[in-house]
Amino acid sequence: MPLLQRYILFELLRSFFFLLSVLTVLLVFVGVFREASANGLGPYQVAQILPYIVPSMLPFTVPAIMLLTVCLVYGRMAGDLEITAAKAAGISVVSLLTPAFLVGGLLTVSSFLLTDQVIPWAWDNIQRVVTGAMEQILLDRLRTDHQVNDPARGYSITVTGVDGRTLVKPTFNYLLHGHQPVTVVAAAATLDFDLERDMIILHLTKAMVIAGNGHRAEFEHDDLQFPLPPQIRRAKARHLSIREVSRRIAEVRYEAAKLERQRDWQAATLLAIGEFHRYHDQSFVNSDLQVDHRQRTVRKFETELHHRYAMSAGCFLFTLLGSPFAILQARRQFLASFIMCFLPILLVYYPITFLMMNLSKSGTVAAWWSAWVADGVVLVTAVCFLWLVRRN
Repeated sequence: MPLLQRYILFELLRSFFFLLSVLTVLLVFVGVFREASANGLGPYQVAQILPYIVPSMLPFTVPAIMLLTVCLVYGRMAGDLEITAAKAAGISVVSLLTPAFLVGGLLTVSSFLLTDQVIPWAWDNIQRVVTGAMEQILLDRLRTDHQVNDPARGYSITVTGVDGRTLVKPTFNYLLHGHQPVTVVAAAATLDFDLERDMIILHLTKAMVIAGNGHRAEFEHDDLQFPLPPQIRRAKARHLSIREVSRRIAEVRYEAAKLERQRDWQAATLLAIGEFHRYHDQSFVNSDLQVDHRQRTVRKFETELHHRYAMSAGCFLFTLLGSPFAILQARRQFLASFIMCFLPILLVYYPITFLMMNLSKSGTVAAWWSAWVADGVVLVTAVCFLWLVRRN
């Protein structure tokens, strides 16, 4: 790389990492405060999740920081007439922009890897800390009060004692299917949390189940499930890797196709025997609702999949837009150039992105092309600015 390009690259990297450090420190405290408030975490748990908050912030902050960086570096160079001097020496403006494009391309790849690999890993670790905290809170309540009641979910747990993670002689009362009372008495039980299904799993030893109608059943070993507390949240699509998203899309599509075949077979059977009035039965309505729910789930995952690629490309596109714009605004302060460039992005790019995401999730537009509409607008604008810089 020629000397002038190395100089520009050094200026870009120095400014970028300085701005990234300052903004990340500010946003990390916001993210930690949000997680602590949402999950009721203490200082020890906050310290545990602190390293995992940073990766979840970077994909949203890096594009804006890169835009501010190129506005700062190229705005100062243009204001000090360094760009004019380089052009007078026969150096193309595009060659001066090459270091910015290189950094923008590397950041695009890094942002994609963050969203695909690092953020799912960070979220799993955050949920592990939260799960451990909720488990400890539940055990502490049982150890202190010997009971936990949740009227909203219709269950209660009573114990005679807690030995480590083992509940001693627990008694569980809950409503089966929302109305039939059931009591379970066990010699011991251990807790387990299933985040995939939002359930607390109790592994029972020497249990007796007593139904509301008086029926009894005994088990040497059995599992009992309760809903998770609201503090523990299920993984969203953005918390999953692309491989996991693709796997879930295939699973949900298979389930939807299976339900559709069953519904069509049932409809054909009723048509053959002439029982047309049964088309309005609750079973048909439930089948349609289940198929619609799975189709919405597929659209949600497909939207996340395609928008993840499009949002990662924002680092390079913001660089492509900001660097020639800063040169054109040579006489302005770099902060004014940044605001003039970033304000249309806030008012146009992100609204279009969120609009296309909502339309894609609703099935109005296809996810594979709607995810790139906002990027296309930025690309066309950036090409216009590049043409103006080369011409002038």
